[in-house]
Amino acid sequence: MRIFITGGGGCIGHYIADSLIKNTEHELFFLVRNPSKIKFDYNYRQGINIIEGDLVKILDYQELLSTMNIAILAATCWGGEEESYQINVEANINLINSLNPDNCQQIIYFSTASILNQNNQLLPQAGEIGTDYIRTKYQCYNKLSELKLFDRIITVYPTLVFGGDDDKPYSHLSAGLKDLPKLINLIRWFQADGSFHFIHGKDIATVISYLVENGTNLDESFDKKLVLANPSLKVNQAIKEISNYFEKKVYFQIPLSILLAKFFIKVFNVQMAEWDYFCLNYRHFVHKKFVNPHTFNLESFAPNLTSLLKVSQV
Repeated sequence: MRIFITGGGGCIGHYIADSLIKNTEHELFFLVRNPSKIKFDYNYRQGINIIEGDLVKILDYQELLSTMNIAILAATCWGGEEESYQINVEANINLINSLNPDNCQQIIYFSTASILNQNNQLLPQAGEIGTDYIRTKYQCYNKLSELKLFDRIITVYPTLVFGGDDDKPYSHLSAGLKDLPKLINLIRWFQADGSFHFIHGKDIATVISYLVENGTNLDESFDKKLVLANPSLKVNQAIKEISNYFEKKVYFQIPLSILLAKFFIKVFNVQMAEWDYFCLNYRHFVHKKFVNPHTFNLESFAPNLTSLLKVSQV
């Protein structure tokens, strides 16, 4: 098959590239803004094509896109109101509309779990007060149903993403793990009410590779909406697990209530946007239905927090 991939220069994109290059014989086309930042081996085999270009000008590639069997849309813009809308909404819509219905079998579109509530339905606040990134992901999702190829779109919603090594860019979260040994000395003395999911970039790539081969036969119960996550963790559970990993004993913990947190925010004049306050009060970013490699009987790289810390070499 011929597969067009955006976002290959990012953390998740590198894991997807590595998986598809080494484990398939498909012809791959990577649209990247700056090829010099690519760390994956695009000379590993034949059939790997690097296209230097800007996603904003995706209509320049309409002829090429019309020949594609699969499109994987992983590129994203994290901030800047105008640029976020151009890339996260307009460019993705234009790309999908440039695909030929006679050739295109499926489209794997990357959204974010931040736009969904615990029942995997749209979270209104994400579209109203979300960051530029979250709000534009919300807007794009609302436009997908209007497209002629909507029935071929599988939307994936990553939760908190970790990943990166010498051959791959680090995700924002993994880049901060280097400070964890110091931070746990303070964090372990507190309790907090909250819960979350996470997933490693390599496990995301495993799921995406599975979808490339099996997405057209995906069980209807998924409704073509896949939240990418390991089982949820309570914040207190995570603190204890991290403390154990670093062999730090937890003798007692001070409950960090919402009122106390807001007190600290005011005293230290911490700048908080509306979305930040919403997250502080919402607290439990969990989903009743989610997928990971185990869902499809595949091996998981980092299925829990301890394994994540080990593979991250913290």
